[in-house]
Amino acid sequence: MDFQHSPRSLELQHRVARFMTEEVMPLEKEYRVQVKADTRYRTPPLMQALKERARAEGLWNLFLSGEHGPGLTNLEYAPIKEIMGRVLWAPEVFNCSAPDVGNMEVLAQYGNARQKQEWLEPLLAGEIRSAFSMTEPAVASSDATNIQCRIERDGDHYVINGRKWFTSGAMNEDCKILIVMGKSDPDNPNRHAQQSMILVPRDTPGVRIVRDIQTFGYGDGPGGHPEIAYENVRVPAGNMLLGEGRGFEIAQGRLGPGRIHHCMRLIGCAQRALEMMTERANSRVAFGSTLGEHGSVREDIAHSFCEIEQARLLTLRAADKMDREGNKAALDLIGAAKIVVPTMAARVIDRAIQVFGGAGVSQDTFLAEAFVYARYIRIGDGPDQVHLSQLGRRLLRQSARAA
Repeated sequence: MDFQHSPRSLELQHRVARFMTEEVMPLEKEYRVQVKADTRYRTPPLMQALKERARAEGLWNLFLSGEHGPGLTNLEYAPIKEIMGRVLWAPEVFNCSAPDVGNMEVLAQYGNARQKQEWLEPLLAGEIRSAFSMTEPAVASSDATNIQCRIERDGDHYVINGRKWFTSGAMNEDCKILIVMGKSDPDNPNRHAQQSMILVPRDTPGVRIVRDIQTFGYGDGPGGHPEIAYENVRVPAGNMLLGEGRGFEIAQGRLGPGRIHHCMRLIGCAQRALEMMTERANSRVAFGSTLGEHGSVREDIAHSFCEIEQARLLTLRAADKMDREGNKAALDLIGAAKIVVPTMAARVIDRAIQVFGGAGVSQDTFLAEAFVYARYIRIGDGPDQVHLSQLGRRLLRQSARAA
């Protein structure tokens, strides 16, 4: 196995790291100041300025291969996304933030020419934002076949009725398009052919924001995670993605790369937490010694280093297999990374919080918010239990076939 990154990836890593150090990290506190209660869902002015500079430097849409991006492989992109992950809101600076990344990949892969022109092009340009509306409050959405939102054909239109929540990004004033998953053929004996995905402009009559959902008390502006009621929402039949009954297929294509992107970003969070922990341990004095001179702190630092390295290698191996054999063939490693990385990041960040004491749970560091993100991703894009069950089932099948 070659552990050296490609020259193209190394070049972009250096450029993104420099941009993060010089342009992004000095503005962390100012960003939160600009996300005020009265303009909470408006993209801060400093973000717009940063995006313009990043695009001018060619640090734009780095996640997307083919005609729309720089052609990086998943393995080449992984360490770049890790660098972005050191600041929770930084991926948007490079037009590489969720849920836009997944939605752009869906439109690029499954959208028709009109859909690409109307929605993909402005997303690629960073002119608008988007949201993905899949999870529902009334059913266990970890099993996507449970989804009850209805998408019914009515002449040249589809009519959508249902309720969703955790529709990340939909509160933002720049959010103009929602990708909604629902059932168009609920009686189909194939449970994985009942669902469809359809494009719903955010301002369509009948799209009603019920409330924003907080996670651990965080509102996560300016994107939000709202609960949305779809009440007789009518959209043209041409807004259907790929075709009726193809929603589950699209979801699987979307969530595989998305899970790896979350892992890359969380490794960046954990790496930054470890660096902060070591700096704090070298400078903070308690009971006549620096914290780093206490054995338990040293052990926490050592364990954190080992766990980050293990998680990073697993994620890189998953990315490499995706590149060489395709996303479907890499499901085992994608699932393993999704199981391992969020738990690892939460553990490392928690150790850093402990070393920082009261400051670690305050707004003075990024640690508390990073911990919330890591803990949430143990549920988002599929809970741990689902990934463990599916991975175990695949391994048992492989063993049975081999026998």
